[in-house]
Amino acid sequence: MSWSRRGTLLTLGALGACGFRPAYAPGGGGEALRGRIAVASPETPTEFFFVGRLEERLGRADAAAYRLAYDLKLETQGFAITPDNDTQRYQIVGRLDYRLLDGATAAVLDSGRVENFTAYSAIGTTVATRASERDAYERLAVILADDLVTRLLATSGGWLT
Repeated sequence: MSWSRRGTLLTLGALGACGFRPAYAPGGGGEALRGRIAVASPETPTEFFFVGRLEERLGRADAAAYRLAYDLKLETQGFAITPDNDTQRYQIVGRLDYRLLDGATAAVLDSGRVENFTAYSAIGTTVATRASERDAYERLAVILADDLVTRLLATSGGWLT
């Protein structure tokens, strides 16, 4: 047995001994959350992509034990400005404040914030710029949803019933 294989086996044994369990393994947090979180309805196109990604990752809740309330704020900032004062690139910064509520009592089980950003180019035709902008908003919504799912999986041991 090589040292790399031996080290891998020892590491896996240590992770098992400390209670580590993969999130998407049978009985893991990913499986336990699937279809149990009802997400507030989207009101904007970006929220539509956000909620769609959450439902893709967590499943649509039929009999929800939990409710997710969120506040999505987006800010567009120009950068890559030419000497002629033309903006050639934009950055969209997203901040998502969330509250996970118990479906029966409305008690707050978890809350927090996830933040991320994406950018798009404003070089080219108006149609190309608008398409780049829409794509950037969609990408940011997906990134924030993935960040939130990761956070919920990491913290689910404290509130998951």
